[in-house]
Amino acid sequence: MSINEIKTALESSNFQDRLKALTALRQYEPEVAVPLLLSHVRDREFLVRSFVAMGLGKKQTADSFAALLEMIKFDRDPNVRAEASNSLSLFGQISASHLVQTFLRDDHWLVRRSILAALNELDCPGELFEVCLCGLEGEDQSVKEASIESLSRFANSPQQDAALGYILPLAQDSWWRNRMRAAQALTRFNCPQAKDILAILRKDEHHRVVAAALEAAI
Repeated sequence: MSINEIKTALESSNFQDRLKALTALRQYEPEVAVPLLLSHVRDREFLVRSFVAMGLGKKQTADSFAALLEMIKFDRDPNVRAEASNSLSLFGQISASHLVQTFLRDDHWLVRRSILAALNELDCPGELFEVCLCGLEGEDQSVKEASIESLSRFANSPQQDAALGYILPLAQDSWWRNRMRAAQALTRFNCPQAKDILAILRKDEHHRVVAAALEAAI
């Protein structure tokens, strides 16, 4: 699509036309694409705003970074906030502190799962550890499980003992899913503590916990 065609489509009342226009902007340089993307940051359709967030992550400028921060803070739809978090992470380590702040502020599971995944891809162990601990304290089970899994990344690292300090108690949790995730995480730790707890979990009352603990023996 030409720029004129894109501009016309962006003004269409049909959101599908707007989506096509936003997709077409991928072939244009940031100085052309970003202003047009910014014009739809507050589009009435959440899917359009999600496409805007995706586009801003691929057209990295100071303006796109600032816009993504605004979307993360103020967009009413968690799908958009999650997409904006993903896009912000594409800017690299400069985004890490902002992602942490968002995780602490926004307790929606989709946003938090997106940030956990993003920080796992960045070389920011301090920030990742912080959000893992916050995720463990939260009420959403899927975020808690993702946090346990992320803590396993600290195996054989300077933060190994600190990570184990949070994983080991979960091996005695009353909810079998937490024990299962703890077992899966402990299989990555090559230390006596982890091996001792895994031996106990191989005799757990729930078969899925046993199966997870047995992975270390395979």
